[in-house]
Amino acid sequence: MILVDTGPLVAAANRRDAHHAESITALAAAPGPRLVPGLVIAEVSYLLARDAGIAVEAAFLRSFDTGFLTVTELNAGDLVRSADLVEQYADLPLGATDACLVALAERLGITELATLDRRHFSIVRPRHVDALVLIP
Repeated sequence: MILVDTGPLVAAANRRDAHHAESITALAAAPGPRLVPGLVIAEVSYLLARDAGIAVEAAFLRSFDTGFLTVTELNAGDLVRSADLVEQYADLPLGATDACLVALAERLGITELATLDRRHFSIVRPRHVDALVLIP
């Protein structure tokens, strides 16, 4: 089981992205389920529509029907924990989406995160592990 951040999904969907090939390879090799929270889906959709076009955005949204990616839900406790993380890492700043990924990882006991964001996730320390394993 792995959480998936915005970067690899955008790169995998957009053939013009510099991280396209490595993101496809990393996501294909990642153990399932590949969990994607709604906040990430919203970010990916916005970026794909803006940078790659509506057809690519629509294809991304339809990809959830194949089972390759799985939507996961945040709960109220995740949002409270996210608020704590946003405050704790205010100097980064961390931001809601990244904080929610950490909160989900903690609640679900997930140790791996597919992300291109080394800056934030190499600094943040989840409660359940010393650091998340970052893929690719």
